[in-house]
Amino acid sequence: MNHTAPRPTPLRRTGGHVLLGLVVLAAAGAAYVVRRPLMMSAPRCAAGRWHGCLDTFNGVVFMTLVLVPPSLLLVWALARRRRAAGVAGAWRMSLAEVGMVHGTLPFVWMTMMPGAGAGVVPGRYSLVPLRDLVTMGTGGIVGNLLVLASLGFFAPMRFAALASVPRVLALGAGCSVLIETAQYVLRLDRVSSVDDVLVNAAGAALAALASRRWWRTPAGATSRPAPARRTA
Repeated sequence: MNHTAPRPTPLRRTGGHVLLGLVVLAAAGAAYVVRRPLMMSAPRCAAGRWHGCLDTFNGVVFMTLVLVPPSLLLVWALARRRRAAGVAGAWRMSLAEVGMVHGTLPFVWMTMMPGAGAGVVPGRYSLVPLRDLVTMGTGGIVGNLLVLASLGFFAPMRFAALASVPRVLALGAGCSVLIETAQYVLRLDRVSSVDDVLVNAAGAALAALASRRWWRTPAGATSRPAPARRTA
């Protein structure tokens, strides 16, 4: 007689809810830490003023946090639609798509903010590795690590082809090169530095490692069931 022990049902929905909860907690923690500077930009952003809101770091961070609830609602709507269509990993895919956009665009916007001499000062660049890293300071290094962190965290969850640290590292480096090139070409009164590329790419790779348990696996890469035992 063959007896096959029943296998537990994968807790995909629970995993998606846990991941969503972690994102919400992270956003709430960030809002609490920077609550005082954000409140300085809140009146101008609420009044719809461009200057003092979207042209300042505090204003961009404030608007990013304000848009968290609509983004979560969009995640819910996309996941519900996919689940109705029978798509596997609906919550993970939806959260990854919205998370990549919501967490990356604000940082890219901040890196593209023009300086006081934009359009007047010629483009500047620094191609000597690790030379600018010493002068970045802790805040500069942390900021550069976060620029593409959301992309590195969510991209492997959405695209199986990116479920690899070297590939995410290459993606981060490529995106950072585009940002630094745009800063130079547009003459934004910023220094296009190779160290920015290195730190941006490292931030994407580290974030990818943090989301490794939720990476999307290629089709057909599921584990095979264990053979049934035969007992007399």
